[in-house]
Amino acid sequence: MEYTVETFQDHLAEKLKKDRGRTLQEANEKDLYYAVAAIAQERLNEKWVNTREKYKQNEERQVYYISMEFLIGRLMENNLMNCGLLDICNKTLISLGKDPEKVYSQEHDAGLGNGGLGRLAACFLDSIASLRYAGHGSGIRYRYGLFEQRIIHGNQVELPDYWLKEDYPWETRRPEESLTVHFGGEVHMHHRADNVLEFSYEDTDEVRAVPYDVPVSGYHNDVVNTLRLWSAELPEQESDILAESESKYYHHLDHMHSIEQISGFLYPDDSQYEGKELRIKQQYFLVSATIQNIIREFKEKNGRDLHKLHEKAVIQINDTHPSLAVPELMRILMDNEKFSWEDAWEVTTKTIAYTNHTTLSEALEKWPVEMIKNLLPRIYMIIYEINERFCRGIWFDHPELRDKIPEVAVIADDQIHMARLAIVGSFSVNGVAQLHTEILKKKEMKPFYDLFPSKFNNKTNGITHRRWLLQVNPALSQTITEAIGPQWIRQPAKLIGLMRYSNDRPFLDDIASVKHQNKLALAELIKSRTGITINEHSIFDVQIKRLHEYKRQLLNIFHVIYLYNELKDNPSLDLTPRTFIFAAKAAPSYHMAKEVIKLIHHVASVVNHDKEINDKLKVIFLENYNVSLAEKIIPAAELSEQISTASKEASGTGNMKMMMNGAMTVGTLDGANIEIKDLVGDDNIFIFGLNSEQVLDYYANGGYNAKDIYHTDERVRRIMDQLQVGAFGSQEIEFKDIFYHMLYHNDPYFVLKDFDPYIETHELVERSYRNQEYWQKMSVANIAYSGKFSSDRTIHEYASDIWKIKPVK
Repeated sequence: MEYTVETFQDHLAEKLKKDRGRTLQEANEKDLYYAVAAIAQERLNEKWVNTREKYKQNEERQVYYISMEFLIGRLMENNLMNCGLLDICNKTLISLGKDPEKVYSQEHDAGLGNGGLGRLAACFLDSIASLRYAGHGSGIRYRYGLFEQRIIHGNQVELPDYWLKEDYPWETRRPEESLTVHFGGEVHMHHRADNVLEFSYEDTDEVRAVPYDVPVSGYHNDVVNTLRLWSAELPEQESDILAESESKYYHHLDHMHSIEQISGFLYPDDSQYEGKELRIKQQYFLVSATIQNIIREFKEKNGRDLHKLHEKAVIQINDTHPSLAVPELMRILMDNEKFSWEDAWEVTTKTIAYTNHTTLSEALEKWPVEMIKNLLPRIYMIIYEINERFCRGIWFDHPELRDKIPEVAVIADDQIHMARLAIVGSFSVNGVAQLHTEILKKKEMKPFYDLFPSKFNNKTNGITHRRWLLQVNPALSQTITEAIGPQWIRQPAKLIGLMRYSNDRPFLDDIASVKHQNKLALAELIKSRTGITINEHSIFDVQIKRLHEYKRQLLNIFHVIYLYNELKDNPSLDLTPRTFIFAAKAAPSYHMAKEVIKLIHHVASVVNHDKEINDKLKVIFLENYNVSLAEKIIPAAELSEQISTASKEASGTGNMKMMMNGAMTVGTLDGANIEIKDLVGDDNIFIFGLNSEQVLDYYANGGYNAKDIYHTDERVRRIMDQLQVGAFGSQEIEFKDIFYHMLYHNDPYFVLKDFDPYIETHELVERSYRNQEYWQKMSVANIAYSGKFSSDRTIHEYASDIWKIKPVK
């Protein structure tokens, strides 16, 4: 039905009465949120059923995207927009005297992810549905997200993120589709009559995997795919024992707690043995439940012959975390379906594809052999056999690579290497930006590339422009639509049509006006959250991402200190006012990252209250960074800090989001920055610093000495010395750990090496910003070329090159 304000209001009143026991007049924002969600869910459910039926009738090949993270943020506005209800809902709420933003913000960000990996997965699901592909996500329904960040006296403090403390209206529990996952126990081998080995298990710990389905709506196309999230629960028979037997109560309570931990926390601390064990349990729980579910669905639609599984299903594993999908599919095919090793291996290696997201060695997972052997004995046997056959194949078929066997063996140094397992057991291995893929092929995974050149391919990341432009920046979207029409919403490449307006003064003024309004909105948010008033005419210089040494927030805050020192030396310095905006979480056990957060806060406390610098600098750190906060910051950003050490950032997606909203990138030649530069040209981006070849050469051959820079660059020495003498805080608050780490660990991420070119580049930024017409032309160029970085383009490439699927008619 097509709604009017009156009919939508009537439906809202009906839902409030039925579900909340309230009238429209009595309803608060929380009541209205749940009532609106119920209306949206009604429409989604109808499309959901129809979509499943359509896939079944057409016998579509299904994509299963397995990821430990899905950073979906809030779904209310996204679902309303995709269902065509957002405009009428906004009008209805306003007619009731309610602020739609306050109603929608009642939704807690789903605690299902942390950073770029999870946000990418969420963007991919959006594009898969919007492009009418048969594809679904599979993850874990964590009860607690990463953590809720609070800053106390400049220090990060982690609080539990219990995002499920209130009902989550978008999920549907489906206990009738529960499955059982087994851990531990003993494996017994015996010969069948035909002399084939069979395996059986005894004394395993059983965990019930209960699915919770979340609808993934396509944009205005009636497609609703599924994000299936698995919850770990006690097997039903044990729940009965728990209720009946008081004498066993405490034992079962203990057991229940250990099971529920599996879907308890996103990224439990794995610095200790118990944490490592829990991480492996989570990973196996996810892949076992998912693959059992895939096989059950295949049999329901296609019969029992699993030799053609790969023709109807493709499993994309997002990073190394779901690598156990390889031995788990082998286990099910051999032990349950009685396949031979050769047949099981053929089906497995035609079904599973792997996306690599890193060149950082510490991020390429390895697990101790004994841990896997004890926790997953049958899985270990299969991994052992995969490794033996793989290494034997190299020895006999590739004698020229025999000396490389220790570098490629799945089991080496008493560790199981999960990335190697994923490569060996998959038919496709893709990187996520051109540079990243080239580094994988030429350096990090060269022996594998020599063995399997046809497996390797690049799929540069993308973002859903519907969320990150149409939804979060409606004023800019409207300005674009008025200029080039609405086709860009379905075909983001058409944004290039904006280049026709790059010399159109009224259009440039409109772009500038939209940015200014977004800056005013962010300034108001900052004032309400921090009490700090910022100058809306200052440059909004933004770095928002996970806090890690290689992302170099430290280089950014060194620039702030440098500018502050310059102003202290010369208060009348002609400097365009700057507002530096940071938002980031550091991993709880990552000491150096937490020290950088503390430094940012203590620099801010000095700079923001120094009247001598006449408010020319402000430093803002917005705590508890999440998707919803990013949606407020990105439309207001003017400068996008993408300053990772070259070769370390696989791709980045924050660079794409800010580019799409008209911000200029200041960055290194790293990740997708290179592809942004290739598109917009040197005049519309600010590139500085070492390139990847230079960085990799320093790592391989030495030749860099941080102390030389400390002793020869007065600016660097002054900043470094300020870290140890309490210049930012007091004598009790000093940053000797950063000082010694930089000088005595030889500045491992080249902060000091890139400091001078970074300062020079920011001088160029300032000169460019002073010519506002020139700046607006740069902004338009960035928006116009950003269509290349829509996840629609990425998903079309996955569908065509890897998944071999077509849109469903």
